[in-house]
Amino acid sequence: MIHCIAIDDEPLALDVIRKYASEIPSLHLAETFTDAIRALSYLKRHPVDLLFLDIRMPDINGIRFFKSLAKQPLVIFTTAFSEFAVKGFEVEAVDYLVKPFKFDRFASAVTRVQKRLEGIIKETNPGDAFIFVNTGYRSVKITLDDISHIEGFDDYIKIHLLKNSRMVLTLMSLKAILKRLPAGDFIRVHRSFIVPVRHILSIHNKQVDLGNVKIPLGDTYVKRVLDWMKHP
Repeated sequence: MIHCIAIDDEPLALDVIRKYASEIPSLHLAETFTDAIRALSYLKRHPVDLLFLDIRMPDINGIRFFKSLAKQPLVIFTTAFSEFAVKGFEVEAVDYLVKPFKFDRFASAVTRVQKRLEGIIKETNPGDAFIFVNTGYRSVKITLDDISHIEGFDDYIKIHLLKNSRMVLTLMSLKAILKRLPAGDFIRVHRSFIVPVRHILSIHNKQVDLGNVKIPLGDTYVKRVLDWMKHP
């Protein structure tokens, strides 16, 4: 379920969003606001996945409002002024709806949000494949080729990245993340570790050598890894 709010100084525009949102089962429109200040107060107490946000409002510009948020959810900008589109995408907006927009266009924008939050988006070049994961109140883009290994940690996983030796912590299980990764490109080698098969250099003494790090090979996973080695 995608939890969202809508902010627009025009009550009729909010009526349209309410109507469209009610027709998409995966979308929960928690609140609507004509006042950005009240919306800000709400967001401090109730984090959401998505904002429908008008840009041209009397009390504040929507883009400035979004930039001011300490914890930024995904955002779809809604406005009658198409010249603001470029500025909207500068803050990595998921989409930009020009009023008056039809339901099909609204639904398409929501689908893009679902892909950001849940799915793997593959480009023509496999090296450009990536996923989005939630960390804090943000969705972070993870390029699959940049993953060194994934480590289970209580109810969280740590995604260790090659670039700048970064690590992303997200609330998810190893089983759940494995389902979102391309089949055959990643393998679980231990109850606490998943590794990209292309980075495996050798396996020796129950350790998987990835070059930059050695990962333990769990007894439960030995047969699976050996089968992969025979038929990579």
